[in-house]
Amino acid sequence: MLADINVTPLVDVMLVLLIIFMITAPLLTTGLRVDLPETRAGEVRSPGKPLIITITREGKILVGREALSLSRLSRWLSEARAAGLVQEVQVRADRRVPYGVVARVLGELSGAGITKVALITQPLSNEGP
Repeated sequence: MLADINVTPLVDVMLVLLIIFMITAPLLTTGLRVDLPETRAGEVRSPGKPLIITITREGKILVGREALSLSRLSRWLSEARAAGLVQEVQVRADRRVPYGVVARVLGELSGAGITKVALITQPLSNEGP
C-alpha cells in the first residue's frame, strides 16, 4: 500500500484558478480612459489619500465615479472641505480638454479653500515631440 499523496488533482485545480484570476484581474481594474498629457514633471508623493477629480475628453467632471456639474462640484467641495474630508486634490484631465474647463475646476477648488492641488500627467516618452 502506498502512503503518498497524489498532488496531480491539486495542481490541476490551482492552474485552473490561476488562469481564471489572470483573466478576471484586468477586468476588475476598470477605470475611465483619460489620455493624460506628457510632461517632465516628477512623481507626486502624497502622505494621505487625495481626492481625484477626472475631466473626460467630453468635458464631464467626475469625483471618484460620480459625475457632477460645475455648480454641484462647487457645493460638494465646500461641504467636503468644511467637514474636513478633503485636504488634497489631484486633477486628471484629458489632453484634449479645453484649458478653460480645467481652469474653471481649479477656480472651484481655490474657491472652496483647497490649496493642495496636483495636476496628474504621464512621463514623456522617448519618441520626441
